[in-house]
Amino acid sequence: DGSMKLTKEMDILDFGCGTGLLSLKLLPYVHSVTGADSSTGMLEVLNSKISEQKLAGIKTLYIDTDKGDTLTGSYHAVTSNMTMHHIKDPAAMIRQFYNIIKPGGFLCIADLDSDGGKFHENNDGVFHEGFSRDDMKKFFKDAGFTSISDVTTAEVSKPDAEGRMNNFSVFLITGKKE
Repeated sequence: DGSMKLTKEMDILDFGCGTGLLSLKLLPYVHSVTGADSSTGMLEVLNSKISEQKLAGIKTLYIDTDKGDTLTGSYHAVTSNMTMHHIKDPAAMIRQFYNIIKPGGFLCIADLDSDGGKFHENNDGVFHEGFSRDDMKKFFKDAGFTSISDVTTAEVSKPDAEGRMNNFSVFLITGKKE
């Protein structure tokens, strides 16, 4: 079926891992996690958590795809949480993910539904004002993924610059590489 189950055999790439919030949650359930990010500052924070907690099976990877870096390696799954709206060409990024996912593996992307640019107060480095789920699912399909599905995973409420509350929804789209 199209649902992903975490197992102790899995090697996972967490793309746009930041300080490792998702990476560290995944770690107890899988063989290894590679946290990839283009921010050396974020990776330093994650590296200090790894050394302080003496964690095995987790490592960090500096990669800046906007500057032309290409993902390499082979993973059972790629996760990406709230990162894709910072990526200039998400369709090309999803094709890169496809290339490093093993047959039978999964891509799991969580990001904002279209938000009209209100989620970030400062939109420097933000290339997309959220996504239409249909567009994102088409990126998955065009890259070769099957069993594509989406769910709403979270509702986030936060004020805009004028203090008005705005509600945002976060989707999770998953796809399988046959």
